[in-house]
Amino acid sequence: MSDYLANVKKYDAGADAAVVDKIVKHLGIALRNRDSSLVSATDPKELERVRDSWGVKKLGVDAAKAEAAVAKVAQTMHGEHQKGRVTFYYLVAKELGKLQTL
Repeated sequence: MSDYLANVKKYDAGADAAVVDKIVKHLGIALRNRDSSLVSATDPKELERVRDSWGVKKLGVDAAKAEAAVAKVAQTMHGEHQKGRVTFYYLVAKELGKLQTL
């Protein structure tokens, strides 16, 4: 858990550990596999999955807003070769103003 929080804090120094923990629990077994614990920002299908399953289904925003948030986070994390799924999801939720609803 502390590794996830430390990674999130690279982008949001005031990150709430409880929110990060909720994202970790939501992602569950996806975090056990190295490949599925990362987000490939160059794979359109991967970004669609994040948009649909996280932005639309879990956070309850429309697809256009979710897609814009995913694109912005991908740009924000552009310099990071391996984009952690927890950090990516956290930043999407933050971009959409949904951290407090998790």
